[in-house]
Amino acid sequence: MLTYSLDAKKGVLLYEYIYECIKKDILSGKIKAGTKLPSKRAFAENLGVSTVTVENAYGQLMAEGYIYSEAKKGYYATDVTGIEEYHSKNTTSPQMAGFARANDTEPQKYSVDLTSNKADSEMFPFTIWAKLLREVINEKREELMDKAPAGGIFELRRAISEHLMQFRGIEVSPEQIIIGAGTEYLYGLLIQLLGRDKIYAVENPGYRKIYNIYKSNNAECVYIPMDEKGATVADIEHLGADVLHISPSHHFPTGTVMPVDRRYELLKWANSAGGRYIIEDDYDSEFRFSGKPVPAMFGMSANDKVIYMNTFTKSLASTVRISYMVLPFELIERFKENLSFYSCTVSNFEQYVLADFIEKGYFEKHINRMRNYCRKQRDALIKQISESKIAGITEIKEEDAGLHFLLKTRLNISDEELIKKTADSGLRISCLSQYYENPKDAPQHTLIINYSGISEAKIPEAVRLLCECVG
Repeated sequence: MLTYSLDAKKGVLLYEYIYECIKKDILSGKIKAGTKLPSKRAFAENLGVSTVTVENAYGQLMAEGYIYSEAKKGYYATDVTGIEEYHSKNTTSPQMAGFARANDTEPQKYSVDLTSNKADSEMFPFTIWAKLLREVINEKREELMDKAPAGGIFELRRAISEHLMQFRGIEVSPEQIIIGAGTEYLYGLLIQLLGRDKIYAVENPGYRKIYNIYKSNNAECVYIPMDEKGATVADIEHLGADVLHISPSHHFPTGTVMPVDRRYELLKWANSAGGRYIIEDDYDSEFRFSGKPVPAMFGMSANDKVIYMNTFTKSLASTVRISYMVLPFELIERFKENLSFYSCTVSNFEQYVLADFIEKGYFEKHINRMRNYCRKQRDALIKQISESKIAGITEIKEEDAGLHFLLKTRLNISDEELIKKTADSGLRISCLSQYYENPKDAPQHTLIINYSGISEAKIPEAVRLLCECVG
């Protein structure tokens, strides 16, 4: 008679424990193929459990093929020859084990991270967001269950169009707005919309992920070098680009703003041939600390040659994966014809809450609060750097917009050595050279200081570590 100690079941359901014990004995050969198992009643009495428990265990074993039954005879163990080798004590394959050893290590811990744009949790409007979420659940139950259009729900697109008019001076129809879960997803849609036969140009230096996204979508992508005003028409034409991806209002990482004369030169280039477009990435236009926001190129284009893109990941939180693009009317029609079969990748819950957040004035208040907070962070960090021992060997540049500034230093070590040195001391930094196609062509010893993700309490430590590593 089979018997098992039920004291070792450790919180699992009783029938599951019995099932596992029998399966293990069958696989190990302890219960040989063709062996008759005890009847359900006899086995239950021997173990001191109910017949239903044994019946459930046998039922699972039969369902998985470890035992079989013969009418009026009983249950028998299946022949598992050739199967047991797949059930070793360590079920992880050698390849997977090696991968785990190489990759399952803890990420390096930093005392201060000057590369992160992670928002301070104290700045996120959790109370208001929760209030709006409750209202949406109570008032829009039917709408929450409806499938959203490919471009997103109308209420959110309308709220964004009104926001763009008030804040950026851009007059657009809600119909022109496409909502997506992050700009990376929207870039993929644009490649399908404009075509993989196009040559896409990105800024050099620039955000490397954009280049990688184009390449991973099998689109030809080239780097456009920049002068002090931005990308030049001569370089664009020399490389044969059809679509230009730029961030004219606040370039990352240099922080420069493209002047109006260069903007019109690029618009003229786009207008001079069919199929040319400019993708305007306006990723952090809300955070300008001096003067009015720089006008968007979308509003300057008379011939619908600009595709405008923005995101809420900077203004709300990096984990709020809601972005949008504004298409010219010509491309909207093409989108409807070719891509409207896609489902919107942002849930109705999030879309309705964000729509209310914008329309009820909470977003504007939040942006003002965030702008004041980030200005305070920037000023405190710059002040402490300016009063530190490295003031004489550093220069702060491009600090009037966005959520980062440049710290130019006079050092004798390479950027690679500097990054390693700071990492060893617990300080994480990035350098301008990391954003060039060829880092050897980049100016050395220029740090990119992201300050939105550092708390006020951490600023003294950040400056202390900078002084230790740079001074």
